[in-house]
Amino acid sequence: MRGEERRDSVVVSLLTCWPGSEIYELCGHEAIRVRGYADGHQLDSVWNYGVFDFNTPNFAYRYVKGETDYMLGAYPFYYFLPEYQRGGRKVLEQDLNFTPQEAKRFLGMLREEARPENRVYRYNYVRDNCATRIVDRVDSVAGGRVAYPDHVRYGTFRRQMRHYHSAYPWYQFGIDIALGSGIDVPISGREEMFVPMDMAERVQGAHFPDGRQLVSDSRILNAGVENASLPPTPWYLTPLFICGLWFLLSLGACVGMARTNRIWRWLYCLWYGLVGLAGCLVAFLVFVSVHEATSPNVLLLWLNPLQLLMIPGVLSRRMKILALAMAWYDIISLGVLLIVWPFQMQSANPAFFPLMGSTLALAATYAIIATRNKVEKEEVVKARTSSAKQTRPKRKR
Repeated sequence: MRGEERRDSVVVSLLTCWPGSEIYELCGHEAIRVRGYADGHQLDSVWNYGVFDFNTPNFAYRYVKGETDYMLGAYPFYYFLPEYQRGGRKVLEQDLNFTPQEAKRFLGMLREEARPENRVYRYNYVRDNCATRIVDRVDSVAGGRVAYPDHVRYGTFRRQMRHYHSAYPWYQFGIDIALGSGIDVPISGREEMFVPMDMAERVQGAHFPDGRQLVSDSRILNAGVENASLPPTPWYLTPLFICGLWFLLSLGACVGMARTNRIWRWLYCLWYGLVGLAGCLVAFLVFVSVHEATSPNVLLLWLNPLQLLMIPGVLSRRMKILALAMAWYDIISLGVLLIVWPFQMQSANPAFFPLMGSTLALAATYAIIATRNKVEKEEVVKARTSSAKQTRPKRKR
């Protein structure tokens, strides 16, 4: 009888891995370990919902569009730990306090989901990832929602991302451009568990619906190093400093153009080309992507494909009306955007404001010079007409 019980006894545990140096490792990783005896065989396996393939056709396009497919992978535990040991990443194991029947049901559920026809799922960075999938499946086996400590530490997804991306400010800069107000809505403590380290902390103090503690034991499998990710970015290479420097340079250029009364076409082509290309990406994310967090995005008022119209407008005299129209559009839209920003939900990256200021300054400079040139041209035409009337010989009666 004891041998029979031993053969059917498994322990299910959570494996929490601390951040690494790669972009996709910044929020850590969560996996499941199942060890013991099942169906008369010794078992020590890892079940990983974070498996993806960079070589999948159109991977980058599908990722931007929000159609990234991840899968559940299963493999022996001895393949799992060395990767994190090499990267100096801390690994914590927490045994779940399942009954033998619950552990068996959990293993059966994993085996069913790992079947080729079931293992692929549509990944969502904050709603359906390697951590949230495990939280949901523990609930399903427990027969009800597990009670986790519900204190709120960050309050929104964006603030939580910024905490874990602090050493990668340019990555967060890109996120702040791409993702709109959907990641600025208030979230609960349970929703903050999409980050594995926060999940591990809350799991430690959680209880099953019947009052049992969720975790029966825990241990450090790999101590790792203090910081396995990259060191903080120097202040002079951060987006805020670089964008602030560009703002000062663009202001200097605007003063130079105003004094000489000439438009530096190359500068407008360069800047509005960059803004317009960024606008194409934002427009794609808002109107085409299925990411729920990309729309609405108030940056679309500034970053949109219309900005590319400035280029033919400054290069061709026949199309100057396009450049003038875009200049007035930027003056009005950015003025409104900067005024209403404190009163709307979406949080801005601090580096956005120098860039908005550069666009506003260039637009205002173009409008001023174009208007000045138009007035001067009208005065010249008027003077010539008046001079022609005065020098015209009088007819004899």
